[in-house]
Amino acid sequence: MNKGKHIPVTNEEKRQRLQRKRVEALAGGGEARIEAQHAKHKLTARERLHYLLDRGSFEEIGSFVKHRSTDFGLDKQHYLGDGVITGYGTINGRLVYVFSQDFTVFGGSLSETHAEKICKIMDLAMKNGAPVIGLNDSGGARIQEGVVSLGGYADIFYRNTLASGVIPQISAIMGPCAGGAVYSPAITDFIMMVEDTSYMFVTGPNVVKTVTNEEVSSEDLGGASVHSSKSGVAHFTAANEIGLMEDLRKLLSYIPQNCEEHAPLSEYRMSDEVRDSLKDIVPDNPNQPYDMRDVINGVIDEESFFEVHSAFAENIVVGFGRLAGRSIGIIANQPAFLAGVLDVKSSQKGARFVRFCDAFNIPLLVFEDVPGFLPGTDQEWNAIITNGAKLLYAFSEATVPRVTVITRKAYGGAYDVMNSKHIGADMNFAWPSAEIAVMGAKGAAEIIFRREITSAEDPEAAWKEKEEEYAYIFANPYRAAERGFIDEVIMPEETRVKLIKAFKMLENKVDHLPKKKHGNIPL
Repeated sequence: MNKGKHIPVTNEEKRQRLQRKRVEALAGGGEARIEAQHAKHKLTARERLHYLLDRGSFEEIGSFVKHRSTDFGLDKQHYLGDGVITGYGTINGRLVYVFSQDFTVFGGSLSETHAEKICKIMDLAMKNGAPVIGLNDSGGARIQEGVVSLGGYADIFYRNTLASGVIPQISAIMGPCAGGAVYSPAITDFIMMVEDTSYMFVTGPNVVKTVTNEEVSSEDLGGASVHSSKSGVAHFTAANEIGLMEDLRKLLSYIPQNCEEHAPLSEYRMSDEVRDSLKDIVPDNPNQPYDMRDVINGVIDEESFFEVHSAFAENIVVGFGRLAGRSIGIIANQPAFLAGVLDVKSSQKGARFVRFCDAFNIPLLVFEDVPGFLPGTDQEWNAIITNGAKLLYAFSEATVPRVTVITRKAYGGAYDVMNSKHIGADMNFAWPSAEIAVMGAKGAAEIIFRREITSAEDPEAAWKEKEEEYAYIFANPYRAAERGFIDEVIMPEETRVKLIKAFKMLENKVDHLPKKKHGNIPL
């Protein structure tokens, strides 16, 4: 027996042993036990990668990197990897690049070398045309490194911006993300958060209290519920980290690897595509609401709708779906919330989603039932003019196949904005229930026939008569169809058949914008 000299085990070695045991447990059948253990708690940086990537596919890069700082005692504290695990792997067999911040090492704080590792991954992703996924769990900049750490953030921001529209970028917020750290996720395409355990803010509760004398918790200031419903910063939330990983994998199934490719097709066998369930969705009463999600789900492939920003600006619905196996982006007014009007937030939400789909060759399907823009001082003072123009601009510059279905109301300027033929839509369909006009019949009759109404013996009856006259002439899709603004008036149950054929016809569409450096969207 070898009785050599005893070598003390350092804390770092103990930590690495524990990490290896956890990974071995996951690989050796202990997954169910650990999944139950962590259902409502934070996973380690490596466990997150295990759940996210295909089993056995992860290849780590930069595992021996250490920080270079010697100030404030850091020369005596070195950890392999320097608080971030970087590398590549596959999700459903498709290449992705990932970084996973480790909060157990210096609070996941970003140092010069930590940033360099992330930048290397992003550079590789750009060269090879594959998505970048960031699992963020960091206390922010490493204060001991000063401006070097801040420079590291700027290096990442710069790459985020260059990669925007070239490769998909997804940020999963797994813990704290504060200060300058929030701007990298903000530039990426999608932000996902975990309820109760993740939060984002530029200035934390302590600073807020010092500056404004306002007491607020981290959750109320920048938690998942706040950013998914009030600010719109977060596109998706999940009850736990495992659920977030599942949503992230699902999201990637709808989008291509880069701007030069198309989203993967799912297998689909054509059968009877008529959907009788759509016949009676729109109520006879034009003022009665209905849920546009019922229309969406009745048209697209079964259980394929994956909604984005579901709790934010609920008067517009956006998300991904499949039509005969083809990935499409869906934008729809929601009559069940604020009558489906367009306002500041819904315009921002819709415009952002349209621009993402256009950047990555995902065809756009629009379901329209919009009575106009929301009136009021609040909207005007918060720049509904500029924000409404964002949605108009986004549709107008989109070169992917674009198809609109008008289910009911298409009033005023909102008709133009919601992917009308006039701003470049390829195919526009309308149901017989569609009303395409400058405004509603009641208001229009009051303006056009004011003299006749006021001079009549029974003004109320005269108003009603003129309202019916205006509705007969304009509150239908046929006037617009006569002018070619509507390609076809279709029965609701035929919508799916018509859309499958339309998108098949448009699959090789080529359209080019005028040559320019870039446009100046009204930000």
